[in-house]
Formats: sequence, structure tokens, C-alpha cells
Amino acid sequence: MRHDRVWALLTLASLNIFVLVAGVVAWDVIASRPPETVAHPVALAQEAPAPAGTTAKPVNPDLLADKLDDRMSNSGIDDGLSAFVVDAETGDPLFARDEGETAVPASTTKVVTAVAALQAVGPDARIPTDVVQGAEPGQVILVGGGDPTLTEVVRSGEYPRLATLEELAESTAGELLAAGIGSVRLGYDDSRYSGPDMAPGWKPGYVDEGSVATVHALMLDGGRVYREENYSERVGDPPRAAAEAFARQLEAAGITVEGAPAPATAAADAAPIATVESAPVSALVEKMMLESDNNIAEALAHQVARAEGGEMSFAGGAAAVMSVISDLGVPDVHVEDGSGLSVNNRITPKALVDLLLLAADDANPDLHYVVSGLPTAHFTGTLTDRYTAYEASAAGAGLIRAKTGTLNGVSTLAGTAYDADGRLLVFAFMANNPAAEGRILDTFASALVECGCS
Repeated sequence: MRHDRVWALLTLASLNIFVLVAGVVAWDVIASRPPETVAHPVALAQEAPAPAGTTAKPVNPDLLADKLDDRMSNSGIDDGLSAFVVDAETGDPLFARDEGETAVPASTTKVVTAVAALQAVGPDARIPTDVVQGAEPGQVILVGGGDPTLTEVVRSGEYPRLATLEELAESTAGELLAAGIGSVRLGYDDSRYSGPDMAPGWKPGYVDEGSVATVHALMLDGGRVYREENYSERVGDPPRAAAEAFARQLEAAGITVEGAPAPATAAADAAPIATVESAPVSALVEKMMLESDNNIAEALAHQVARAEGGEMSFAGGAAAVMSVISDLGVPDVHVEDGSGLSVNNRITPKALVDLLLLAADDANPDLHYVVSGLPTAHFTGTLTDRYTAYEASAAGAGLIRAKTGTLNGVSTLAGTAYDADGRLLVFAFMANNPAAEGRILDTFASALVECGCS
């Protein structure tokens, strides 16, 4: 397998982080260093790593094992800890601890979902939201296609650019007014998805705590009450909330909406009056990976089901995702949702590493967005507040990119790290233990960065 191009892009990203580190971390130190204390480690300012494919020396597995074994033995995690580390350029195994044993993956499940979505649905695909003519006179129906990022109004500078009800209403109003129609009754159709709106293995409190909304084909801002907050309170009825927002936008566009929006079923062959489309799947994957967005993950799994000819349900999505991953030659993956909230999911560290290697392979350009979406330690996404200057993992800032995973008694981390010689490594650490904490796994990943193990 060839990974040179993607690893080179990772290198450039890390070099950019080094420029930031040199300034940002220095300001952090000046602003927050306690008086008359020893300065925090300056590992972040070390010489930039050599680009992938250059003369960075290969890792000696025995030396790496010594370093990792020491960290793990002092971690307080007595059992339920597994790991796999390989050389990114050659794929050679460098460290293995129960790498073939399945464990609850938490949100590293999103690596699986991302690969399956890009492979089966494609990076350029978009998810539509339609307005169609209803069966009753004077009725139009808002039809959800499964876009969880659908939002109400355009916001300047937002990336990726999301589909909006404002645009959909303006297009709909234009068509209606041109036909001499100034008032309508609004229906909404959420029937694209089937089955339960929560996955097997989900705790009832997930929705109340804001980790996820109930999953629907029609929803606004992932069902959030406050769209800017990833873990916002969620609305009780996402399809109705989306329809009510669309009614507001129709009114603003000059169409009178009679009465309250009501559930309806659009004819299968109904031609759209107007349509908006989501950002491409590639951008949805990157957003999901960076922010660990659970509703995007579930939507992508449902889209995999559709692409594979199955029902757009949790069961259909899980079966389709596992089929796609199996066809790619990666065994030992069992999922019951797309986000990793289900405690029934099981994945091995080796499977996570193999999927990251596949995603970076030059032979699989459609999968590269899995790697480009990984958060950067201390700088982006779910790793922003980790690997900070006064933590034991500080050396990893800017040099580690990884997907996190956290549930009660579960902590996982899978991604890439540069060692002290500039060699890029791919890793997965999985802890299923009451003592499991993300910051403990951060010290394992930082051990890779600190290791001059050639």
C-alpha cells in the first residue's frame, strides 16, 4: 500500500501547527506560568519532523515496547487495555497488546462509519431535502431526506456551507407565486427512515444530556435547541420543529401558511417543487470526525443502508456498514449504530489501525477524508482541550491527530503520531475499564512522540 500523499499532507498540517505552537504556546506560558516555578516542557518547540517517505529512521519495536509498557503499567488500568501501533509508511507492526481482542469502541466507531460512507455513498454525494405537492389541494409537503445539518438560515463564513430552510422557502415561494398560489397548508414527511429512533445499546439519558437527538430523516441542526453548542439540549420532536421553522421561512418569503404543520406522506413519484442539498459527504465526514457529531454519524450510517439497498434504519445501517467494511477486508467489526454511543459495538485495535491505513492509501482517494478529519492534539475539535502545556501528554500537541472515544468505563483513541525522529506512526489504544480516562490514553500517544526509538 502507498500512503505517501496523505502522510505528506499530514506532515504539512503538522508543520503549520509547529508555526502556531511556537507563538501560541509561548503566549500561553507567559500568561499562565506560575511565578518562580520550573517552566513546562518545551517539547512542542522541537525541530519539525521530517516529511513522510524521507530519511526518518525506522522505529525499533523493542525500544518502543519498553516505553509503552512502562506507561501502561503505571496507568492504573489493570485490565481491559489493548493497543496496536504500526509504521505508517511500511505498515509494519511495532507494538501489539491484545490487538485482536474486540472492545467497546465508543466514538472511534466513527472511523468505521466514515470509511463505509465514503466507500458506499461516495465523497461527492449530497443529501436532499425536498418540497413536493401534496395529494390534497393547496398542500405542500416538506420531505426529509436524512440531512442532520439542515439549518434555518444562512450564516456568513460557516464551513461547510449547509443547506438552509431559508433557501428552500425562497425557491418554493418563487414557484408557488409564479403559479398564482399565495397560501398553502404545510405537511411534513419523516418516513424515509424506519424503525426505532434510538439505537440498541443507547442509554435513555443520552438525549436528555444532549449527546444526541432522536434520529429522524427530517431534523434541524441535529435536533439542537442551541445550534452552536454540540452538546445542546435537544428538541422533543425534531421533524415538527423543522416543519415549524420552514413555515416561518415560507411566511417570510411571502407565502401564507394556513394552520399548523401536520404529518403527511408524500407520493413516491412526487416531483419536487424545490430542493436543497447538504454539503458533500466528504465534508460531513470531516465535520463528524472533528466534532464527534453523533447525529451526523447516524445519518451517514442510514445513507450507507440506502446506498447498499437496505432499509434506512439502525439495523439496516449497521448491516450495510459491516458489509462494506467486510468487503474492504477488515474483520472483527460489529456495530449497532453509527456514532459509537451503543455499548453493544465491538471493534479490535487492529481493525481501527487497518481502516486508517486503508483511508490513507493512495489507491483509495475517496477515503482520504477520514484522515483529514482527524482532530489535532491541543488545537482542533475534540482534542482542543487535551495535550495542554501542563499535562503529562503535552509533548503530543500538534504532533498527534486522533479520533477520541468516551463512554462510562470506556476510553479509546485512534490516529497518527510523529515520533521524535519524525517517523509517522498509526495507533489505536482501547481501554474498557472503570479507570479508563482519555487523558491516560493521551500519555500513551505522547509516548510515541517522545520516543527516539530507532
